Amino acid sequence: MNLHVSADIWQPVRLTLELAAITTVILMIVGTPIAWWLARSQAWWKEAVAALVAIPLVLPPTVLGFYLLVALGPSGPGGVLASLWGARTLAFTFPGLVIGSVLFSMPFVVQPIRNAFEAMGEKPLEAAATLRASPWRAFWTIAVPLASPGFLTGAILGFAHTVGEFGVVLMIGGNIPGKTKVLSVAIYDYVETSQWTEASVLALGMVLFSFCVILTMMLIEKKMTRRTS
Repeated sequence: MNLHVSADIWQPVRLTLELAAITTVILMIVGTPIAWWLARSQAWWKEAVAALVAIPLVLPPTVLGFYLLVALGPSGPGGVLASLWGARTLAFTFPGLVIGSVLFSMPFVVQPIRNAFEAMGEKPLEAAATLRASPWRAFWTIAVPLASPGFLTGAILGFAHTVGEFGVVLMIGGNIPGKTKVLSVAIYDYVETSQWTEASVLALGMVLFSFCVILTMMLIEKKMTRRTS
């Protein structure tokens, strides 16, 4: 593999890591209040909201990608938003990839955080209330530290799932080098053009990354088991 090809294969890697990092930060900010509400609310319709958040787990990526393509296109809300800075569409752009990745990876972040909030029970918050701690202070000083394994798990899963996306990012981002050509799309493109060396390098990197993610998750689960035993 020559030096020129080596430079080429790093471009989708950089773009993918950038997309995954931005998506994970947004998911942690947006997903935390959703998970807290799902864990604490007594509303009868909260499970309907939970099901809506979890839809990407069972919905084919191409279906979600199709509706996102329509929504982000010139005739959808994305087109209206893009017109604010003189563009026509959010489809086939990096911001469009971020929006799609946030929606597609949402359940992988919300569910672990919700489980962590539910696992801590009511007693810690009740104890904080007896000490006259405000709900806001109790959340940050009691709930968040106790649910930290859930936050860590959610961040890892959200990042890893974004890195491995294919169907959604291909539908709404296409294959534009330097803008929307992420790692999974690059592997597909290299295979399509019979560039086996490049495809092998990227695929091996994905395998090693997946192994590290699984190993990290197992270590977190083992630590949580020791803490509760």
